[in-house]
Amino acid sequence: MRPEMGAQGPVLRLDGITKRFGALVANDAISVTLWPGEVIALLGENGAGKTTLMNILFGHYTADEGSVEVFGAPLPQGNPRAALAAGVGMVHQHFTLADNLTVLENVILGTQPLWGARLDMAGARAKLARLAEDFGLAVDPDARLGTLSVGERQRVEILKALYRDARILILDEPTAVLTPQQAEALFAALRKMVAQGLSIIFISHKLHEVMAIASRVVVLRHGKLVGEVAVADTNPGALAEMMVGARITPPELRAAAPGATLLELRTVSTPDRGTARGLRKVDLALREGTITGLAGVSGNGQGALADLIAGLEHLSGGEMLVHGAEPVTWSVAHALNAGIGRIPEDRHKTGTIADFSLTENAILERYRRPPFARRGWMDWGAARGFTDTVIRSYDVRCPGPETRIRLLSGGNMQKLILGRAMEGAPKIILANQPVRGLDIGAITFVQTQLLAARDQGAAVLLISEDLDEILTLSDIIHVISEGRLSPPFARGTMSAADLGRWMAGEGFERGQDAA
Repeated sequence: MRPEMGAQGPVLRLDGITKRFGALVANDAISVTLWPGEVIALLGENGAGKTTLMNILFGHYTADEGSVEVFGAPLPQGNPRAALAAGVGMVHQHFTLADNLTVLENVILGTQPLWGARLDMAGARAKLARLAEDFGLAVDPDARLGTLSVGERQRVEILKALYRDARILILDEPTAVLTPQQAEALFAALRKMVAQGLSIIFISHKLHEVMAIASRVVVLRHGKLVGEVAVADTNPGALAEMMVGARITPPELRAAAPGATLLELRTVSTPDRGTARGLRKVDLALREGTITGLAGVSGNGQGALADLIAGLEHLSGGEMLVHGAEPVTWSVAHALNAGIGRIPEDRHKTGTIADFSLTENAILERYRRPPFARRGWMDWGAARGFTDTVIRSYDVRCPGPETRIRLLSGGNMQKLILGRAMEGAPKIILANQPVRGLDIGAITFVQTQLLAARDQGAAVLLISEDLDEILTLSDIIHVISEGRLSPPFARGTMSAADLGRWMAGEGFERGQDAA
């Protein structure tokens, strides 16, 4: 299964790794070997144990059983500094950055001594600039992390790992916020580094990316290693089936039946917020029975549009009509009362409260309304009943409704958010990155629910940086770039490469003139 490396030994050996969290066995006697110049893909459902295994390798967790060797030497467990010193770098799926520091400060944090000679900030800035250019990951080195979008933070995570000259690189969903052209540029750079001896563990739910970059696939299910296969001997369908233990049936696509316009923007502009781009004279119509897809590189105005619809942002120009009328006032409460269901971009930062239970999180947006509020008092029985319904209907895998939501995998957390939004039969659904970081089974489930809501008459705005998702689900597609919105494109009239060019800003003036 390994490449021909002569007498050279493995760069990494995980042997019999077991990790328990109470009664939950997250990793069950897992053994994995990585060779010089090899790229292996680590696949599995959300909650299969992938991130736990990598956190043991990187020193965030200590295994209950088993050992780790790097370049033939035992790696002390529970010590991220030892992992870094051994040449292990990790790009985390969930960010490990300091919001109060700049991009440059985050990247160099821990790489230079804080005493003695003055920090070589000029050299660090030059190295960061080279990496950003080589990998197509443009970001302002002086921007505060707290002002950046989710996509920009992901770029900083990638740059932070590359800056440390890692010889073993763990990439956990590294392309989630990149255009196809940027992803291919990243892959091209990684191939050059692999040719020079870098070894990579690549975690992704995008199976076409796995087929493009990996030489071998390791699959986990329910904490166990269930299979290994060479990429040359498999295909995306077989990998998906190995991951979930059953055949995956794609959501059924039917022609849309557009109805009345439920929400309309007319030459709408919004203010910039720090480095976050506002909208620039945007025209948009969301119609009954239609999924409107919005593609774009993160940080180009998607956040402003989502916040406006959700009641978190105000207009600086133009007008917004909801159900045919311009709201006198607009806030989160007004948006909820207008029948807008919200699936937020960041399930950790804005979608949930980590130390709240599933029940508390399930009613966050409606706890002041019946049936949960009665004469100023909370009806916790009704709240738990609602949460039980969401857990059953949306396949939220958890010990129970009183579980702290931070203990759930990302996929199960997302299913709870989806159920919270959908159970109220919303007329307008704001789905912002609804399947980011989810496994193929969870993706299929979420997409099926969105299509079902569309078929029942909802107007769905799907904001996604995954062009496959946009092209598959959307009846109408727009591209957003620097706050500008493209004309609408009907399903089947644009390829991923076409959308990628619009995302990069090409053809905008020509396209707008033609429109």
